[in-house]
Order: sequence, then structure tokens, then C-alpha cells
Amino acid sequence: MSLALLFPGQGAQRPHMLHDLPPSPAVAAVIDESGWQVDDLDSADALASTVNVQIALVIAGVAGARALIDDHGLVPEFVAGHSVGAFAAAVTAGVLTLAEALTAVELRGRSMEHACAHGDWGMAAVSGLPTRAAAEIVAEVGTDDDPLWVANVNAATQTVVSGTDRALVRAADAASRAGAQSCERLDVAVASHCPIQQDTAQLMAEHLTQLPRRRPTCRYLTNTRGRITASADVILDDLAQSVARPVQWYDGTRLLGELGVTCAVEAPPGQVLTRLLTSAVPSITAISLTDNGFEATARLAARSGG
Repeated sequence: MSLALLFPGQGAQRPHMLHDLPPSPAVAAVIDESGWQVDDLDSADALASTVNVQIALVIAGVAGARALIDDHGLVPEFVAGHSVGAFAAAVTAGVLTLAEALTAVELRGRSMEHACAHGDWGMAAVSGLPTRAAAEIVAEVGTDDDPLWVANVNAATQTVVSGTDRALVRAADAASRAGAQSCERLDVAVASHCPIQQDTAQLMAEHLTQLPRRRPTCRYLTNTRGRITASADVILDDLAQSVARPVQWYDGTRLLGELGVTCAVEAPPGQVLTRLLTSAVPSITAISLTDNGFEATARLAARSGG
């Protein structure tokens, strides 16, 4: 079996997601190690904060991965995190400690909020159109006052866009006229993976360059290029720069199939990455830990590799 662990990004969060993690010694240890009180992070009110969302997602992702590895003996060869999920991937690969990741993510979230403090910003997933058609909509409706950018290429027919609220409304109308299945607003209060976050990327680069370089224990899938690396320098650069660049998730998931991955498990609280991978690479057994729990996930993963 060649196993990949996937870590969801912002938009996957839901109230009480840390409280709802399956019981496990590793989960309890990660929450204790994090130094955060879960009641301060995963209530509906707390999750209105981008900072809290991103911290909670990293804790949940690392807890899920540690439980699979420490409590159930799974050994990942690859890790891939979507957006802020990449920090959980870097912890799982041994490039960051949990404390380093949470400090960086708190800084990242506050900077992202600051970048979008003036005006109403957000993100939306355009489904049912090829990337080129979505990019044409971005070019059609974006203006200097109400910019719109391609933020994530998630699948052959799903593209996430970032921009002002007015630009997103216009994009939904244009997508409908172009024959899209939907243009669904994401549960994200900022615009990410776009030029408005360039100052955040610079801040993250300055912060992460001060950290020690540790050799990864498994291979990491980059957000910015959708490519595999085993270099700590490349991983830290990807963590810094991806907030201001589109996520090339579709390229990355197809590459996992080419590299012989037979099973991929999505860490809590995610389900969307499982569906995207199943659609892009049907040969990979994709499992949502949230849907199946630790015991069933471990059995399914072992069965997928013989």
C-alpha cells in the first residue's frame, strides 16, 4: 500500500469539530500539546474568526493523522494539505512542530483578516465549467474596484474564485449564463490565494525562514505547483507563498495517481477532498476519516493495499 494523507482547508470547518473528533490517545495528546482550549476555537461564534478556523483545522488535521499513525500503525508516504491544511501536512511530515505550525497559522490568519478589513470579501466555487471558462468569467466581471481572481483549481470542472462580494455576485450570474452547475459561496470571510494576500505571503516568508530545517519523513505535495518535494526549504516556501497564489490541487491529485498511491485518507473535518480525489483518480481508494472513524478507516486502508 502507498498511502497519502490529505488535510482540508478553510471552508471545511463546522461547529464542535474538535469536540467531535473520535476518542483516541493520540487525539487527546495533540489537543493537550496544542495549548488551546477547544471551547475557545470551535463554537459557532468562535469560528466566525479566520484565525480560530485555521488554528482549529490544523489541530484537527494533526490529531487525525497522529491517531492513524500512532494508534493504528499507518505509515504515509505522501502528505497533501489544501491551503491552511498544508501546515498540518508539514507537521505530519516532521518539517514543523505543532507549536511552530500554530504560531505561524495564527500570524497568517491575522494578516489575512487585516488584508480584507476594508470591504466585503469572500470566495466561491464554480462547478460544472472547465478552468478556462471560469478564468474567462474572472476576466469578464473583475474590475479595479471589485477584483476577482482564480484562487483554486480543484478539479477539471471546479474552480474557486476570490474577490469582493460584488464581484462574486456578478460571477455567479455570469457562471449561470455560461451553463455552470453552481457558483457556491464558501464559508470563508476573506479572499485567499490571490494578490491581495501578498503582504501576508511576505510576512510568512520572513517568519518561516527563521525556523530550523528538518528533513521530511514523507513526501509533500505543494499547493503552488501541484508537485512533490522532499525539501524542507521548498515546503516552507510553499507554506509562505501559497496564500497569495492559486492552489493547483487538481494537478497534485492526478500526480498522486501517477506516483502509485493506492489509498488516500482525508483528515477531519474534511469530506470534499475525498470526493475530488475519487472523481479525478478513481483508481485511488479515497476515505474520509470523518465519515468512517479510525477503526474502519484503518481497515479500509489496509485492505486497499493488500
